[in-house]
Amino acid sequence: MNGRGFGSRIVRYTPPLFVFGGFIGLWYLVHHVILDDRRRFIVPPPHQVIQDAFLTANARSELLEGLGNTARVALIGFVIATVIALVGAVVMAFSRVAERALFPYAVALQTIPILALVPLFSVWFGPTRTARVVTCVLVALFPILTSFLFGLKSVDRDLQDLFRLNRAGLRTRLFKLQLPAALPSIFTGLRIGAGLCVIGALVADFFFTRGDMGLGRLLNNYAKRLEYEKLFGGVILASLLGVTIYIFIGWIGSRTLRHWHESEAQSS
Repeated sequence: MNGRGFGSRIVRYTPPLFVFGGFIGLWYLVHHVILDDRRRFIVPPPHQVIQDAFLTANARSELLEGLGNTARVALIGFVIATVIALVGAVVMAFSRVAERALFPYAVALQTIPILALVPLFSVWFGPTRTARVVTCVLVALFPILTSFLFGLKSVDRDLQDLFRLNRAGLRTRLFKLQLPAALPSIFTGLRIGAGLCVIGALVADFFFTRGDMGLGRLLNNYAKRLEYEKLFGGVILASLLGVTIYIFIGWIGSRTLRHWHESEAQSS
């Protein structure tokens, strides 16, 4: 049993490791072969990035501080967007009038370029954490909302009729039927929203040049100073932040759904 589990882990993790090795090899190929001597500095090799960005004390502390500030903004925005999306999806799922009244504005909010709103947030809220959090919320709100709403409205119609025949109230139908049935869609929306919140935090950092020093401002500063080793290090940390949040939410979803939902039962 243990041998079978160990073998399944090898099968599961070998392809990503091969892809990662190929990516590192391509990185070295670009640096040593594709780029000429004059442009080679714009793509520093991986070992140089690790040395200058993560093994140098000053750069490491600066990047970790920026990572902490960006993660804090992204997580706060993610929680707020999740709460707003859940409340809005429940209201629209139980009321067609509310859906017709509110959903067009959610679509309109999604179509507005966020870069056009960030300068307004700077005027309204100043270069504070609030402006960054609002940016994250607006970036992530629509995907989370649509996933929640799709899940709540995709419940089997026969089950809904059964609950109505037994005169179940709205609260019972919500907590005993619709929310459990919508959990796969909910966790899908949360995964998407988590990554978008990290992007929103980075975008806000690029525009708000005062306040907490996040990864976005650091990346901008490194690019201006041609410190490409630190720039690549910041990009790596930003990617790891998004991947970590995504994996954590996926792990929670897997633990929640594995005993009863087909998607997780087949993969476990």
